[in-house]
Amino acid sequence: QVQLVESGGGLVQPGGSLRLSCAVSGLTFTSGAMSWYRQPPGKERELVATLTTAGGSTNYADSVKGRFTISRDAAKNTVYLQMLSLKPEDTAVYVCNAKRYYSTSVYDDYWGQGTQVTVSA
Repeated sequence: QVQLVESGGGLVQPGGSLRLSCAVSGLTFTSGAMSWYRQPPGKERELVATLTTAGGSTNYADSVKGRFTISRDAAKNTVYLQMLSLKPEDTAVYVCNAKRYYSTSVYDDYWGQGTQVTVSA
């Protein structure tokens, strides 16, 4: 039983900051990835940031590069998304995702239920 639980969302003014947390349980793996996705109202879900658990490499969407940071606390089995200089376009439901790879093309996909981030003046 794999469970991902997000927290830390809320209402923030443009230019403000938030840190999202994703607590992971029931999942152990050597090769995998943790990601944050977001889905703005009326729009498609998009990948925001990803972190490979083995090597710790990170990737970001161009829209958040330089403002958002994904990180992981292995001891707490928690992944974070630090969001700075928030813009109204960042408003979305942010969802934590975990992938456990069995091969380069085969993996299990796990999702949290999401946390709302609203950026409004």
